[in-house]
Amino acid sequence: MASLAASVRCSHFSSLGLNAKRISRNHGLPRTPSLVSARPFSPLPEIRVSAAPVQLSGNALKFAGWDPLLRRQGGAGVKLPVPAAAAADADGITKPSKSFAEKFPVLVTGFFFFMWYFLNVIFNILNKKVYNYFPYPYFVSLIHLLVGVAYCLVSWAVGLPKRAPMDKEFLLLLTPVAFCHALGHVMSNVSFAAVAVSFTHTIKALEPFFNAAASQFILGHQIPFSLWLSLAPVVIGVSMASLTELSFNWTGFISAMISNVAFTYRSIYSKKAMTGMDSTNVYAYTSIIALLFCIPPAVLIEGPQLMQYGFRDAIAKVGLTKFLSDLFWIGMFYHLYNQLATNTLERVAPLTHAVGNVLKRVFVIGFSIVVFGNKISRQTGIGTAIAIAGVAIYSLIKANMEEQKRKAAVTPAS
Repeated sequence: MASLAASVRCSHFSSLGLNAKRISRNHGLPRTPSLVSARPFSPLPEIRVSAAPVQLSGNALKFAGWDPLLRRQGGAGVKLPVPAAAAADADGITKPSKSFAEKFPVLVTGFFFFMWYFLNVIFNILNKKVYNYFPYPYFVSLIHLLVGVAYCLVSWAVGLPKRAPMDKEFLLLLTPVAFCHALGHVMSNVSFAAVAVSFTHTIKALEPFFNAAASQFILGHQIPFSLWLSLAPVVIGVSMASLTELSFNWTGFISAMISNVAFTYRSIYSKKAMTGMDSTNVYAYTSIIALLFCIPPAVLIEGPQLMQYGFRDAIAKVGLTKFLSDLFWIGMFYHLYNQLATNTLERVAPLTHAVGNVLKRVFVIGFSIVVFGNKISRQTGIGTAIAIAGVAIYSLIKANMEEQKRKAAVTPAS
């Protein structure tokens, strides 16, 4: 085909050259050297063709000067190479470039873990500093949720994320979840205000034990013996740490245990309230309802003291600006670290998240001891380490069990 087209082109332009010669000879016109000029060392004429204009359209790619010749030689079947960009524009399809999260998923996941740990540590440290000059945990718990709710309302207003609709049925399902969330949150803060942060987190390491007990005796789920066995170090470690904890008092211990029970029931009710709503909206609605539950105890238990001397003493110690700033930031850190914990869980496997949760508790305990200079006995340190190791073993076994259940559920379907 290529040789045929070349021969046709040469014959075509040769005929043009001969016609030009005849015209110039018959009519006295000058020769046209722009078309034909003879070279002394070549018997063939030199053909010069001016560049033909290029026409572009949305459907095809045409060359105006060559199109008649291609049609005359059956050029409908001739395909010319077209650049990829031009082809994409012609088809109206452009491949989107990958986002940073798609190119570097490991870096993004690592950033989520880092921010989760960072915000959690900052929250616990700043929260305890506030309690050192403003020991009113019911009111502070209320502020935590109030700032979080304000953040959610602003996020909904700008459409990040878009607010999911709430109906009566879902409200009834979410109300017990929010009540347990409010109770667990308030009791955790009562413990934070009463004892050292490290001791509260050591007691809260017993939460897996309460989860297993509730699953076995309330939900009727059979818990494997290996899982119960892994909880023994947790119970032993917390007991050792409690016996020699220098900041121990019963208010801090009992309130931390109540928070464990409350968060266990929150997990039970959360499974019943699982719907198609995304986790961000679920947490926002939970915070709003929990805020309503926190208002009465804050007003009834601490309201008179706050009005008489609570606010006045705090402002006298640190000033109004720092007092308000501290309350705002602990509320913001509380909401953000909980939201990031949920987002991190969505990005990684349950096993990875379980290990990360254990390491988070280790970071909080370690940083709180360093920052506040809490003195701990050797037995307390050993007991805390044993409890954390037990939680790690439990988390690994539990995550492996969940992974096996997931694979067993997927295999028959496939």
